Amino acid sequence: MKVIVKALVLFLITWGWCMGQGIPKYPVTKMVDVTDDYHGVKVADPYRWLEDDRSAETAAWVKAQNELSYNYLDNIPFKDKIYKDLERVNNYPKYLSPRKKGAFIYFYKNDGMQNQPVLYRQNEETGKVETVMDPNQLSADGTTKLVVFSLSKSGDHAVFGFSKGGSDWWEYQVMNMHTLRFLDDKIEWVKLSTVGWQGNGFYYSRYPKPEGSLLAAKNENHQVFYHTLGTRQEDDKLIFSDPANPQRFHNITTTEDEDFALLSVRDRGKGKEGNGLWLLRRGTNKFLPVKAEVSGFKYNYVTNAGERFLFESNENATNGKILSYDARTGNWQDFLPEKPESLQGVGAAGGKIFALYFKDVSTKALVFNMKGELENEVKIPILGTATGFAGETGDHFVFYNYTSLNYPPTIFRYDIRSQKSSVFRKPEVQFNPDDYEVEQLFYASKDGTKIPASVIYKKGFKKNGNAPALIYAYGGFGVSWTPTFSPTRIAFLDQGGVYIQPNLRGGGEYGEQWHQQGTKLNKQNVFDDFIACAEYLIREKYTSPERLAIQGGSNGGLLLGAVMNQRPELFKVAFPSIGVMDMLRFHKFTIGWSWTSEFGSSENPTEFKSLYAYSPLHNIRQGGQYPAVLITTADHDDRVVPAHSFKYAAALQAKAGGSSVNPLLLRVDINSGHGASNAKKSLETSAYLYAFMFRNMGLTWK
Repeated sequence: MKVIVKALVLFLITWGWCMGQGIPKYPVTKMVDVTDDYHGVKVADPYRWLEDDRSAETAAWVKAQNELSYNYLDNIPFKDKIYKDLERVNNYPKYLSPRKKGAFIYFYKNDGMQNQPVLYRQNEETGKVETVMDPNQLSADGTTKLVVFSLSKSGDHAVFGFSKGGSDWWEYQVMNMHTLRFLDDKIEWVKLSTVGWQGNGFYYSRYPKPEGSLLAAKNENHQVFYHTLGTRQEDDKLIFSDPANPQRFHNITTTEDEDFALLSVRDRGKGKEGNGLWLLRRGTNKFLPVKAEVSGFKYNYVTNAGERFLFESNENATNGKILSYDARTGNWQDFLPEKPESLQGVGAAGGKIFALYFKDVSTKALVFNMKGELENEVKIPILGTATGFAGETGDHFVFYNYTSLNYPPTIFRYDIRSQKSSVFRKPEVQFNPDDYEVEQLFYASKDGTKIPASVIYKKGFKKNGNAPALIYAYGGFGVSWTPTFSPTRIAFLDQGGVYIQPNLRGGGEYGEQWHQQGTKLNKQNVFDDFIACAEYLIREKYTSPERLAIQGGSNGGLLLGAVMNQRPELFKVAFPSIGVMDMLRFHKFTIGWSWTSEFGSSENPTEFKSLYAYSPLHNIRQGGQYPAVLITTADHDDRVVPAHSFKYAAALQAKAGGSSVNPLLLRVDINSGHGASNAKKSLETSAYLYAFMFRNMGLTWK
């Protein structure tokens, strides 16, 4: 590849606005002469230099873009009012993720506007509550997160995993749970890791320290180590490594009795979605194969009784099922066969199996005994999402969380013996669900496939095409886009807004088949599903093209970039966030290579043709009219590196900036990663998005 500098001048920054239009004058971004040959097709990449996140040139360009964007956003007269409204509706105590261990119930709580939730524990007998860890004390700006909390089987120790500035790189520390003081143990370069406690230590996974950019360097050779408490990381024992297959993920889970360690091996780098399984008996040093081949099937450990194991799997079952495995004989059999509904999650506690199924994007929770016999269904509200139902063999109750578009996240305690649920923690949000209307609609995509969508608006809403509407979607990686509550969204609804959440193909709402219909050569189905949603809303007068905004992040950012290129006239405002925008080079950064199982690879001639046809970066229309676009990314995103958004913004401004009547801006959050790194940053981002949306729709936030 030959690189010739085409323009030596960095760029010219001109502040001010185009006369009479309110459109910014964009920085003139340097272009370089870089061309790649993909199977005989020459593809120019003039903004390749923006991939270097360590260069002073890139830093200056980002600074110029941010100054331009903030000059625009901070001058929207009602922006501060929006932030105050968002702060008001979000300022209430929020409880998360309770877990019982011994005499304590551990739970997270945010008092209201804390940047990070605080970890507490409550003594079941005395009711006394004490603080275990307050991440807000770890950094001046509140951007250090507690991302892992893993108690040992005895509850004597716990691993705490911390992320700084939103990075996917984690640091592990160990706490003595009797004294609530940290040991000297510290472990670095952890990524995509489980914690498997066994004996006087634990298994974990990490990468070698990256060479070059910590943000963008490719991550390969995922290794499993065992750490003994009280020792240095340099002394950790290497348990498993596979240099011959550097693009595999390796994680170890241990059983409740610690008699077994289960090694899961995934190989998404070669387009395989499944995993292999290996078993290590305590006291031995040899892994025994359970599923020796890394096939296209998934096997996720649920629980075991001695040498009988249960695994959630999609082996010859696109909707999922539960398999039983006998380690003594090597025999497999169905424990819970596949059902017409998609199996979304499995938990085990108190000698019971909790299977969570989706029926048209709503959770159905069934309880089975260890023989696989159905005992009862947990009665939960309809049109919502339930998660949780996990614990230990001796537990008499489990916790689960339920939420919906108009139902704030509520923690329930389910008594296993009485089969009854009771509210354990209810949020104190000032919100009346009776003031809002929720509906589920089904619309036809381009090929006739029926696509579900959840919709919420304030009662009294009239379908006259005048309402500001926001479609928020994802459509990828088998992720089920479930209806959940958001106080930030309620502030928008109170302004007469309509929120729509379609369940596009590529997700997991209807099982693996639904997922596969939106991957690789089928990816256009996802875009067609989204476009059909917009057309339906306009046709049925929920909104109009002048009042329709769209939002998506990561794979959802890719979605927005694609549909804006294909049907820009449908949308007034677009928020592509932390998106995968360069579909020809995404596999060259961090763990991007693992997404080839979802997207395909430009190194494959057939897949290249498909990727090139929709890649957001490569299909921007010269002189095209685009919606008002606010691209968002972050300087610490080491999952979808910000270079995707940098190159996309540069190309969009260069090709359409002179012709578009709408602003095309890039906002780069500082000290954040793949998502806002604290609550304040999250609210700030939401305030900017709503302000940008309303201004470009010609509306005022009342």
